[in-house]
Amino acid sequence: MSKSEILGNIRRGLKRGEASTEQKASVAQRLSRHTRNLVPQRAQLPHEEQIKLFIEMAKEAAAEVFELESIDDVPAICNQWLTSHGLTHIVTGSDSELLSLDWSKAENIATEQRVAQVGDQASLTLSFAGIAETGTLMLHSRGESPTTLNFLPDTHFVVLNRSDIVGPYEDAWQKLRESTNGEMPRTVNMITGPSRSADIEQKLQMGAHGPKDLIILLINR
Repeated sequence: MSKSEILGNIRRGLKRGEASTEQKASVAQRLSRHTRNLVPQRAQLPHEEQIKLFIEMAKEAAAEVFELESIDDVPAICNQWLTSHGLTHIVTGSDSELLSLDWSKAENIATEQRVAQVGDQASLTLSFAGIAETGTLMLHSRGESPTTLNFLPDTHFVVLNRSDIVGPYEDAWQKLRESTNGEMPRTVNMITGPSRSADIEQKLQMGAHGPKDLIILLINR
């Protein structure tokens, strides 16, 4: 079903016709203001404390966090983790930072740069921002980092720079608007811990709609 069909069904359900020009202008004006919501006190911290809060909240959401001195350490930690879990393959994004990684010492791990497919074991992507308020990662779609990498493999490694951690969601959205000059990407994903569901008999199932393991590689940059 197309977007226009969905919106048309909603309008009919509300017994409303097409919005008038004035109504559309009013909505556009409201959206352009980017009004900030009330920011929780716990997100209003100095940056170093935001980083500590992010780590604490991410771990509470069942993500693993490894603090690395350099992005050059990524292949070694991925190799160590994948080998210890009996995995041998990882699909990565094609950002220049990821393409420059040296995997030569990860002899048991095969790497590829492409979109993810059903059955892939693991993926590696960059994160645009980390949100301390809830330990959430913000990622957005682009040619170098297809959204499939975020959801199809069972294991998702995400590189995050300490400098890209912000306090509240409002700061992450502002950072995205500034970096894209207002041209928002097609898809923005918010990821808080591994995918899970307790909809079936109230039993917690990991990996219900995406990766069952989320590993955050926090770079000292």
